Amino acid sequence: MTFSADELEDGARAATGLDDFGSSYYREGLERTVDGLNNEADLNDLGNVIQHATISNALIQRLKIIDTYKTHPEIADEVIGGPVVILGLPRTGTTALGQLIANDPQFRSLRTWESQAPTPPPEAATQFTDPRIAQAAEGIAMINTMFPDFTTMMSSEPEAATECQDLMGMSFRTYHFDGVVRVPSYVEWLLETDMRETYEYHRQVLKLLQWHCKPNLWHLRTPVHMFALDAFVDVYPHAKFLWSHRDPARVLGSVCSLIAYIRSWSSDRRDLHELGAEQLAWWAKGTERALEFRRRFGDDRFVDVSFADLQNDSVATVADSYEKLGLEFSADARARVRQWADGHRPGDRGAHTYELADFGLTEERVREAFGEYLATYDASA
Repeated sequence: MTFSADELEDGARAATGLDDFGSSYYREGLERTVDGLNNEADLNDLGNVIQHATISNALIQRLKIIDTYKTHPEIADEVIGGPVVILGLPRTGTTALGQLIANDPQFRSLRTWESQAPTPPPEAATQFTDPRIAQAAEGIAMINTMFPDFTTMMSSEPEAATECQDLMGMSFRTYHFDGVVRVPSYVEWLLETDMRETYEYHRQVLKLLQWHCKPNLWHLRTPVHMFALDAFVDVYPHAKFLWSHRDPARVLGSVCSLIAYIRSWSSDRRDLHELGAEQLAWWAKGTERALEFRRRFGDDRFVDVSFADLQNDSVATVADSYEKLGLEFSADARARVRQWADGHRPGDRGAHTYELADFGLTEERVREAFGEYLATYDASA
C-alpha cells in the first residue's frame, strides 16, 4: 500500500459527510507522515492497516471537531484551568503519577475513550456509560489478545487517564508516530517545527471535552511536551509542571524495548542498535530543551518528583507535590488516590525484561548523553 494525503482526506470526508479540516496547518504534518510511511517505515500488511486506521481517525476527528465548533461557537468561551502537567522521560513513573492525580475529583483528565473520539462532546450525566467506553475496551482487549506481552509493559484502560498525544496527532505533530513505526525524517522535521498551533488546537479539544463535563482544572501527561515547552506555555500561560526523575540509564532500555515491541506489529524491520542510538539522541535532546526552558523561566512553575519516592510511598509523594503546587489535597482526594495506589502495586502486571546492551547502549554512554541533567537533578533511582 502507498499512502496518499489526498486519498486519506477524501476517505475522511466520505466517512463523515464533512469537508472542513480547519486551518491548513495540519497538512504539512500529514504529508510528512505519509512520506515517512511510504519511504522509511517498511510496513508489513498489518502495519498498513494500523497506520491507515490511525491517520484516518485523526482526520475524521478533526473534521468532527471543527464541525462541532461551527454548530456551537460558544465552546470557544470555555476557560481551561491550569493545567498541571506531568513531564519526565518515558518509563519514569509518569503513568502512575498521572493515574494517581486523575483520581482526585478536583481535576479533569483526558480519558482513553474520549482521546480517541472527542465528539460528540461528553456529557456529565452519561460520562460513565458512554458507548465509546465499550468501544475503547474492545480495542484494548483485541490488542492485548494479539500482543499479550504488551500488558507487562504498559497498562491501558478505557476510562483511565491517558497521554494527550492523540490530540497532538490531529495536527500531525507528535512523536507518538515514531513510537509506532520508524520515521526518522519526520522526527527530524518535528524537532524544528513550530508547535504553537498544535497546542492551540489541543486547547480547542480540551474546551470541547469540558464544555458539558467539568471540572475545568486539567491534569495532562506526556513526556513529549518537553520538546516544545515554549510553545506550550504560550498557549497555557498558567501551566505548572510535575517533573518525574529517574536515572536515564535505567530508563532507555525499557523505552527501547517498548518501542521495538510496538513497532514489530507494523514492520518486520528489526535493527535494535539503530533504534537505541535514535532514541538516546532524541530523548537527550528533549531533556536538554526542557532544562533550557527551566533555566529561562525559573523553578517557580516546576515541582520535582523522585521515581524512588513514588515507588516507596506514592500517596505521600502526591501530598508533597500538592503542597509545593499550592493545591488542596482533601480527605476525599487522599482516600481515592490511596485506593488506586493500593490496587496498582509495582510489578502487578508481571515483569518487563530487557537489556540495555541489546540496543547497543551502555550505562556510561547514556549517562554521558544526559550529563547536564544528572548533574542538576537527583535521578539515581
